[in-house]
Amino acid sequence: MIGVDTLGVAAKLGEAADTATAIPQLAAEVGLDVPTAYGVQAALVQRRLDRGERLIGLKMGLTSRAKMAQVGVDEVIWGRLTDAMRVPDGGVVDPAAYIHPRVEPEVAFLLDRLPEPGEPVGDFTSAVRAVAPAIELIDSRYADFRFSLPDVIADNTSAAAFVIGPWSPVPAGLDNLGVLLEVDGRVAQVGSTAAILGDPRRALDEGIRLAGRHGVRLESGWVFLAGAATAAVPLRPGAHVRAVVEKLGTASLKAAS
Repeated sequence: MIGVDTLGVAAKLGEAADTATAIPQLAAEVGLDVPTAYGVQAALVQRRLDRGERLIGLKMGLTSRAKMAQVGVDEVIWGRLTDAMRVPDGGVVDPAAYIHPRVEPEVAFLLDRLPEPGEPVGDFTSAVRAVAPAIELIDSRYADFRFSLPDVIADNTSAAAFVIGPWSPVPAGLDNLGVLLEVDGRVAQVGSTAAILGDPRRALDEGIRLAGRHGVRLESGWVFLAGAATAAVPLRPGAHVRAVVEKLGTASLKAAS
């Protein structure tokens, strides 16, 4: 879209993240459409790469009806992951470093080779080295966690941090595994991997296709977060969060007090 200052918009979003300060929605004001929003996202992540971070994977967003309903948008989206976003399994994060952090249970894939766009899901296991339970910490930089589709895309799909549990071989089926999100030992959300586009493997296929439109090809060794199986819940100071995925195990994090 002609006339959009993508670097300027990226700078505003980057500063909001760096200072944990919410800003108003930007898309309507500056005239962002979806393709231009992905250009802003690329510039936003490039700011992180310029200060020494490495691109290590991609993530999907809005892959469940629960997430679409929660944030009021209706299109699957994708974002980028850097090494600085990764938190060790069982590690500590500081909620004060974010604006309004939320957590959600996910399924993560470790790529063994580059899957081809449109490759049959049946051939999926030859492209994936391992699978793991995961937690994504999301943190929209917009006030009140409200945004349009171009807004959230430009904001790198609210990506903030993620935890990956132990890797394991890909089981025969991933399409209907039970998922729990526990906070301080109590069940906060119950879901199924079927909420992730019906099957998390479809999310990988969709991610390859959508990212490819913007010249981004997944690489061997990259992490891929397939999307949330439940709605996200706020991360409170001092909370202990655990994601449990049937057959895959658990991933956890602790919020600093």
